[in-house]
Amino acid sequence: MGDARKPAATGADIRLSGVSKRYGDIVAVDEIELTIPGGAYCCLLGPSGCGKTSTLRMIAGHETISSGEIAIGGQVVNGLAPAQRPTAMMFQNYALFPHLNCLDNVAFSLKMQGVGKTERHDKARELLSLVHMEGFAARLPAQLSGGQQQRVALARALVTNPQVLLLDEPLSALDPFLRVRMRDELRRLQIELGITFVHVTHSQEEAMALADLIVVMDHGRIEQVGAPRTVYSEPATLFVARFIGGHNIITGTVAEQGNGIATLSGPGGQRFRVPSPSVPTGASIAFAVRADKIALEKAAQTQSTDGHSGALPGTVTSVEYQGAWVQVGLDAAGVDEFTVALNESAFFDQPVEVGDQVSAVWALEHVHLLAGAPIAGAEPY
Repeated sequence: MGDARKPAATGADIRLSGVSKRYGDIVAVDEIELTIPGGAYCCLLGPSGCGKTSTLRMIAGHETISSGEIAIGGQVVNGLAPAQRPTAMMFQNYALFPHLNCLDNVAFSLKMQGVGKTERHDKARELLSLVHMEGFAARLPAQLSGGQQQRVALARALVTNPQVLLLDEPLSALDPFLRVRMRDELRRLQIELGITFVHVTHSQEEAMALADLIVVMDHGRIEQVGAPRTVYSEPATLFVARFIGGHNIITGTVAEQGNGIATLSGPGGQRFRVPSPSVPTGASIAFAVRADKIALEKAAQTQSTDGHSGALPGTVTSVEYQGAWVQVGLDAAGVDEFTVALNESAFFDQPVEVGDQVSAVWALEHVHLLAGAPIAGAEPY
């Protein structure tokens, strides 16, 4: 995604300042600070209970905030009802009226605003056409598939010309094939309309495919905000690296240091070199290495070279062919779930089997500091 597909910013920007939501003694959202630019596609990403849906509902006005301030398009909206905000919300269960046909479902909000029948039906037909549902205007929701119901719900949310569209896990009820098709549809609509989309999801793949901006949340707090590539390649915290996936996480203790290089003692007795600022001996370090940035060598072939300065030894525990990639699992002392993702040609040039003794090697630039560790960039020593 990223800037290459970013639409003109015609939607409203959103600013959350010190926003909290408490339910009695339970803190669902904990003093978060967030700015979503106008016209962006933003995904709030995280596991169940992380606070993402509460955040969305506070933006919509369906939940009152406990403290802090929410501004949309420069206007503070804390005291405004949902209908007074320049937002529309598409609910997870679609919430279509079962007794109304598609045309009247889409036109319902305009009817509540006092818009005449001819005008509101013309507008509803326009929105049904936008989501490719114009041929289903006379059908009841029960006569539609799940994907068709979702398109009608999307048209209904857009019929009032909101500046911000809020989507609460809109793809979770769809089968995998239809989910991908609707992802493409949401992306197309957001680019075409240029309004701000805020989309709640627990799917890393969904967020990566759709978002200009990903907000990763855990336990009511924001762990990281960034473009998909940044969040994937440069996870800010241990939680982000584990939740996003595709990373191997290694810890070590600083054993010695000099000339901007620290030597770490790994959990299985390994030695790692890391370029670092000054850190005390004995400090605990955590870093991540992407699975697709690691190479494998047979243990007997591995030598200490300037290219990778050693290796992390392990035993092959699994080999999974996945088309363009082959995923190899290793048992490495003191390291949990170590995975290497080799492209197909690299694997079959030097194939390995379960039980083989191998060494994982990687370059210095392919590792990343995780929060709580004072240094970045680590390679085997």
